[in-house]
Amino acid sequence: MFISIFNVQIMTALLNTFLRPTLWLGLACCTTFSVCIADGNAVDKIYHPYVDALEQELEWRTIYQDNQPGAKDHRQLHRFSYGRAFGDRWFGEIYLTGENSEDTSFKLEAYEIEAKWQITEQGEYWSDWGLLIELEKEAHENIWEFSTGILVEKEWGRWSGTANLLLTHEWGSDIEDEVESSAALQVRYRLSRWFEPALEFYSGEDTQAIGPVFMGNINTGTRQSLHWEAGMIFGLTEESANNTVRLLIEYEF
Repeated sequence: MFISIFNVQIMTALLNTFLRPTLWLGLACCTTFSVCIADGNAVDKIYHPYVDALEQELEWRTIYQDNQPGAKDHRQLHRFSYGRAFGDRWFGEIYLTGENSEDTSFKLEAYEIEAKWQITEQGEYWSDWGLLIELEKEAHENIWEFSTGILVEKEWGRWSGTANLLLTHEWGSDIEDEVESSAALQVRYRLSRWFEPALEFYSGEDTQAIGPVFMGNINTGTRQSLHWEAGMIFGLTEESANNTVRLLIEYEF
């Protein structure tokens, strides 16, 4: 009870201070439905609304979760992707998603295509806005998932606040049609290019979780860099995974 109250107080203060009432409207729209990108753990990468016109990237990200009701023990999800910018406003990416656990060996689970649209110029308004669009197909079942959501970011000095608010429609012969939603929030301190500590909060149908994340960028050449993220996210409810390790490595060129 104390942790839940503490969590609500922290995130309320962050939203009131840094992301303004426009995000409350978006969050209210999301929570009108149930909550989550997909059934299960909602912990994942947090997206920023920016596009670099010349960027290409290779990305690997994974989550390792422990002790979540209804999920396999020590479940791991891995995502491998290639992405590139199309002009200075659009970024497209294709994904392969694999899964393994204590009971199952690694296997391909899903295919996904994704597009990000940078709606506003950085610094043009009080906050920066983007739109995320995703289409996913399960590899072994007739299950489709379409997601769209708002990306919002505000910078003040060395601090940065980010919100991802998404709605998802699932359909297919192997699943009951439904609409879900999710919210992910991040407050980050840009200590240096190589090291940035952050606090992240996730809300989903089976997830209420919060925890620290660390990230940074390493230059590897002209217009080439390695971006990394590592975090430990702790569940706040009985339905959430007790803990989730989140890792990401992204090569930008």
